[in-house]
Amino acid sequence: MGANCVTRREKTSADPKELTEIETAMGSGGSNWTAKQNKVFENALAVYDKDTPDRWHNLARAVGGKTAEEVKRHYERLVDDVNKIETGQVPFPNYRKSAHGPRGFCFIDEEKRMRSLRLH
Repeated sequence: MGANCVTRREKTSADPKELTEIETAMGSGGSNWTAKQNKVFENALAVYDKDTPDRWHNLARAVGGKTAEEVKRHYERLVDDVNKIETGQVPFPNYRKSAHGPRGFCFIDEEKRMRSLRLH
């Protein structure tokens, strides 16, 4: 690998145990949430803050198909996930460095790079 090589990172497979924990958290303990419900939930959190009377009922009504208790549990898990991320308890995905560019080329010097691009 030359000093001028373009590098990229390739994702390695994640630990199955970590995936199970993430899936459990995202599913909120058996209560499945769609991507649309999650988005509506996130937007509704901005409207119904902690000082809003009947916050969980309002959030449940906004999301649709969820009880106030399910919404509250989902929020608590979200807060827990954010705390774990902020304190470094959730590992970042492992990436491997590659000495090759996007198409498998390693540009050793500018002249070769220009030739490969046909811009010389």
